Amino acid sequence: MPYAVLPALIPDIPKVYEMYFAAFKGERMGELMLEVLFPEGTSSPEFRKAHAEGTLAYWHQNDFQYTFKCVDMDTAEIVGMGLGDIYMRERSEEERKFQSVPWLSGAQLERAEAVLRPLHDIREKLFGGRKYIYSHVMGVDPKHQGRGAGLAVLKLAFSLSEQTGLPLYFEASPTIVKMYEKFGCERLSEKIVHKAETLGLDEDIEVPLMVRMPSIAKGMTFAEWRERGYPKFE
Repeated sequence: MPYAVLPALIPDIPKVYEMYFAAFKGERMGELMLEVLFPEGTSSPEFRKAHAEGTLAYWHQNDFQYTFKCVDMDTAEIVGMGLGDIYMRERSEEERKFQSVPWLSGAQLERAEAVLRPLHDIREKLFGGRKYIYSHVMGVDPKHQGRGAGLAVLKLAFSLSEQTGLPLYFEASPTIVKMYEKFGCERLSEKIVHKAETLGLDEDIEVPLMVRMPSIAKGMTFAEWRERGYPKFE
């Protein structure tokens, strides 16, 4: 079945995030992030209504984050989504400062920040205020996984990197790193390790960090680009 990846519209918000909340069942890292961000659960009508309203309010004031829907063109049904930041200009330290989780407090907030702050700090170390694309999440309805919907979202991310001439950066699930490498993504030597005691788990979780360089880099890896002082692509 054909899939198309299109910009999400305001009426799509509930369905797009229904895909996000459903996509990671059985996938350890994805389930963990949802539990950290939304410890009270995501299924109640009250939560979904508040989340949609908060998302719309964020859309009204944000100028760099883009949300996409993956549509099954046989049924016109939204079956997946993607969310990413496209930094088309350099940003100041103030613009790049860590953003907390305003809907959490107390121990829940401390736990969320213990997970999210290292992710922010490594992006700051790798890119600083430079221009790049950060893919937050790509998710597909479990009923459509393995049918090409996820690949359609991934190809859009690659296409945006090519159109903008910007590196694409993302945190990967450990289970599918090899797939990303087959598509030309580079696993970085840096990594994030979420400690078991922070997460309340039996063992640590390692998060692989990936970059796909645009073709304008002419074969230069991210490691080489960084070592050379981030020269401008010619």
